Amino acid sequence: MENVSVAVTDNATLLPGGGVDARAPYGGKTLFAAVLVGTFLGIITLGTIIGNVLVCLAAVVNRRLRNITNYFVVSLAVADLLVGVLVLPFSTIFEVTRYWNFGLIMCNLWVSLDVLCCTASILNLFAISLDRYYAITRPFTYSNKMCRQKAFMAIAVVWIVSLLVSFLPIWVGWNTQDGRLQNVDDPTQCSFNNTNVPYIMIVAFGTYYIPLIIMCVTYFRIFLIAKEQANRINALQPEVRDANRRQNQNLANEHKATRTLAAVLGAFIICWTPYFTVFTITPLCGCTIPEQLYSVVLWLGYINSLLNPCVYAFMNKEFRRAFKKLLCFQTGNTVCFCGNPRNWAQDEPTTSTAPRQP
Repeated sequence: MENVSVAVTDNATLLPGGGVDARAPYGGKTLFAAVLVGTFLGIITLGTIIGNVLVCLAAVVNRRLRNITNYFVVSLAVADLLVGVLVLPFSTIFEVTRYWNFGLIMCNLWVSLDVLCCTASILNLFAISLDRYYAITRPFTYSNKMCRQKAFMAIAVVWIVSLLVSFLPIWVGWNTQDGRLQNVDDPTQCSFNNTNVPYIMIVAFGTYYIPLIIMCVTYFRIFLIAKEQANRINALQPEVRDANRRQNQNLANEHKATRTLAAVLGAFIICWTPYFTVFTITPLCGCTIPEQLYSVVLWLGYINSLLNPCVYAFMNKEFRRAFKKLLCFQTGNTVCFCGNPRNWAQDEPTTSTAPRQP
């Protein structure tokens, strides 16, 4: 998401509202700096696209990844993929040149998509946290009551709410102080106008801070319950523990899945909290921040879309295994089936006593 409360601190010419004079090449950057920035941001964009395509494909072709929780994971990956395909290419061009050359409609469409993907990411994480809480606190009823249809309904609600929060206010003008459509005065600049304080507070707290607090409390409760369950299992007599081996393995898998998704939440907090802090404070104080600092907090948020696939690859062996197959990494006796993912079934265990973790 973009913000207009930015002050330029380099050699470019400052325009009213914090924009940069289009006559200043590369927004006041040297050619070397522009190439360096463009290359770095291009790598982030490409990595975001490749990583999230891998997540989506892994869940499609690997049977062991087809479970309720991973439906939400794929929905989150789709939001991150949309960031990489529809948002970051334009963000990279604008970051390098500080000149918008795609027209007013495309500008507001780009901003709307940016807000849409960010909101969808937050709400998908929120849905994942509730799913994990239910799976850990009620493990015996979770598999019976949480079906695929309910998961799809929850995902549909996530995207509908995200669409309403993003497109409707921007195209109606609710986010601007005077109620006008944003970015109509200067066609060379494109940003998210956050001058309407009531709107900003509703969006910031309704779609970020409040869900974030609930998610943190939820995961804290999950880990307390998981620790309690582990202690209870360890206190059992060996023969009782062996008799309940399958049930205990199920709980262990759920705990591993929860740790992975808690790491995803942690990455999201680290990446997006600086931006939302700036997003909330600037309209309240009427102040500006240096352009370079704003670019850092904005792109730190974008980098979150790149980090999620890395977290799955690092912390989850099933995703890691699927990624290796998709990328045709052949190790040891592993058979590479790049040409026909259907053959993967030949390399998978025929039986599994534990639920498939994300």
